[in-house]
Amino acid sequence: MIRTSINSPCKVLIVLNNFPSAFHTYPVKILSESSIFNVRFTKSVLFSSSSSSSSIVTVPDSQSKSISNPLFNFLPPTQNPNNIVNLICSNLKQQNYPLALLQNDIKGILPHMGAREISRVLLRCQSDYSSALTFFNWVRNELGLRPSVQNYCITVHILAWSRVFSEAMKLLSELIEMVKSVSPNEDIFQNLVLCTEDCNWNPIIFDMLIKAYLKVGMVEKGFSTFRNTIEVGFIPSVIVCNLLLNRLSKFNHIGHCWEVYEEMGRLGIHRNAHTFNILTNVLCKDGDTDKVNGFLEKMEEEGFEPDIVTYNTLINSYCRKGRLEDAFYLYKIMYRRGLVPDLISYTALMNGLCKEGKVKEAHQLFNQMVNRGICPDIVSYNTLIFSYCREGKMPESRSLLHVMIGNGICPDGFTCRHIVEGYGRNGKLLSALNLVVELQRFRIKIPDEVYDYLIAALCHEGRPFAARSLLVRLSQDGHTLEESTYNKVIESLCKSNNVEEAVTLKSEMVRKSMKPNLVAYRAIISCLCRLNRTWEAEAFMEEMVKLGILPDAEICRAIVHGYCKEKNVDKAESLLKFVAQEFQIFETESYNALVKVFCEVGNVAESMELQDRLLKVGYAPNSLTCKYVIHGMQKQKAPELVDEKSGHNFLQV
Repeated sequence: MIRTSINSPCKVLIVLNNFPSAFHTYPVKILSESSIFNVRFTKSVLFSSSSSSSSIVTVPDSQSKSISNPLFNFLPPTQNPNNIVNLICSNLKQQNYPLALLQNDIKGILPHMGAREISRVLLRCQSDYSSALTFFNWVRNELGLRPSVQNYCITVHILAWSRVFSEAMKLLSELIEMVKSVSPNEDIFQNLVLCTEDCNWNPIIFDMLIKAYLKVGMVEKGFSTFRNTIEVGFIPSVIVCNLLLNRLSKFNHIGHCWEVYEEMGRLGIHRNAHTFNILTNVLCKDGDTDKVNGFLEKMEEEGFEPDIVTYNTLINSYCRKGRLEDAFYLYKIMYRRGLVPDLISYTALMNGLCKEGKVKEAHQLFNQMVNRGICPDIVSYNTLIFSYCREGKMPESRSLLHVMIGNGICPDGFTCRHIVEGYGRNGKLLSALNLVVELQRFRIKIPDEVYDYLIAALCHEGRPFAARSLLVRLSQDGHTLEESTYNKVIESLCKSNNVEEAVTLKSEMVRKSMKPNLVAYRAIISCLCRLNRTWEAEAFMEEMVKLGILPDAEICRAIVHGYCKEKNVDKAESLLKFVAQEFQIFETESYNALVKVFCEVGNVAESMELQDRLLKVGYAPNSLTCKYVIHGMQKQKAPELVDEKSGHNFLQV
C-alpha cells in the first residue's frame, strides 16, 4: 500500500447518517516509512454514487444494560460493573493470572460485557497485540460472546499495526464470513475507517481487505473495496491490483478489469509484466485480435517485452479458436526473439492440432519437443492418448501408455478412463479388462469410476454374471462403487430371469447402507411376475413404498398382468384400486387386462360390475375395453343378436 505524501496530506471525508452536513475533524496518525504525520479526518466516508449508494451504518454501543449508575461505586471492585474494563486490563498485564481465574471472580458483572466494553479493553491493549488477541479469543471462545464488527476491526487494526499480518488476515476472513451470514448490511470497509479515529492503524489493512474478499470468492466486494480505497486517498499496491485483475478475469468481469487497469495508470501504480500478461489473457477471452495486437504494441512502448507467459497465453487462445496458423506463427517468432518454447507452448499446439483431427502431426510435434530436451508431463501424454482413443486407434494409445509408464509418469484417472472407454466403444471389452489387470500389476491405482464403467459395459453386453463376479471381487478388495452400478447389475440379472441372485445383491446393498432405486425394484418385480411369483412381487412393492420409493405404472402393470395370468382377479382388482387411491396411478392397460379375463370366459355381467366398481376410483373404459366386452358377449352367443335367416352374428368383429 502506497501512503500519501507528507507534503500533501489528504483529507478523508466521512459522512455520518446523523450529521450529513456537519464535518467533525479528528487527528489520526498514519504510519510512514520515515515519519509519522497527522491527517485530518471527518466522521464517516464520503463515497461517490458510482461506488456505493449505501450510507454508513454506525457501529452500535453495547447492547448490555446501562452501567452508569453511581451507586455501583459503593460495591466491591469485582462486583462493580463500572470497573469491568479496569479489572480486565489489569489482569492482562499480570502474566501469572490468567483470564480464566478472573472470569470466576467477576462472573456477577460479566453480563454487562458488551461491544462497547470489549472495544475499550482492546484499545487499551493496542500497544501489546498479544494481550489484545488473548482477550479477543477469550471473549469468543470462553465467554461465548460474538464480537461486533467494530470489535473485529479494532483487533485487525492492532494486528496490522504490529505487523502480525497472518493473524490479521485470518480475522479479516472470519469477519467477512460472519458479516455475510449474520449481518449482510454491515460494511466492513466503513467500519475499518471509523475505527482509525481511536486506534493505531496501518494503511496496508485496505490491501488486506481486498485480498480477503478475493480469497473467499467475493470478487465484486473486492472490486468495490478497491474503488473505496482510492476514494479515501490511499493507493493499492501493484500486487493487490494484479490479484484483483486475475480474479476479475477468471469471473469474466472484463469491464472491471479495464477499470482497474486505467486506475493503475491514473494513480501512477507501476504496471509490471504480470499486469500485462493478465490483460493479454483478458483480451484473448474477448477474442478481438486487433485489440490484442494493439495492446502488445502499447506494452512494448511502455518498456515491457512479451515474455514466455505472454506468448503461451496467445498461442493457447489461438489454438482454442482453431487459428493454428496464427499460433504457429507466434511459435516461430518466439525463437527469433530469443525465447525458447516450453512444455506449455508445445502442449497447447498439440491440443490445437488434435482438435483439428491432426493427431499424427501432434505426435510429430511431441517427438520434436522430446528431441529438444523438454520432458513431457501427464497433460501432454493425455492430450495424445485421448485423441487416439477418440479416433479408435487403440494400439497407438496403448503404446503411448507404455512409453509414459516407462518414463516414470504414472497414468491418472483421465488416462485410465479414456483408454478403457475407448476399448469399450470399439467392442473390445476383454481388451479393456486385460488392460486393467496389466495396470494393476504395475501398481497403478485404477479409479473406481473405471470399474463402474466396466461393470455397466458387461451388463450392457448381457453378461450379468461376469458383472456380478467383478463387483463382488472389487467389493472384497475395498473398492467403493456407485449405487447405480449395483442397480445396473440387479437389472441385468433380472433381464435373464436370475431373480434369486438379484435379490441377494439387493440385500447386500441394504447391508452396506445403500438404497436400491426404482429401476432395481421394477426389474425384480417384473421378473418375479414373469416367473408366476406375483405375490412375492407385490411384497417387494410394499417394501419399496416403506422406503419412500413410489411405484410407477410399469410396476403396476407387471403385477396386475401377473395376477391375471394366474387368474387371481380379486388380487388384481385390489391392486388396481390401491395404486389409484394411494398413488393416483390409473394404468389403463392393466384395467383392460383384468376386464379381458372376465370377458374371455363370457362373464360379461361380472365384467360390467367390475367396471362399475373401478369407475368409482377413477378408471374409465376406452375403445379396447368395449372390444373386450363385445367379444365377451359374443362368447355368450346371444340368440337375439343372430339373424334367423342368414345365421350372421351381428356382434362378430
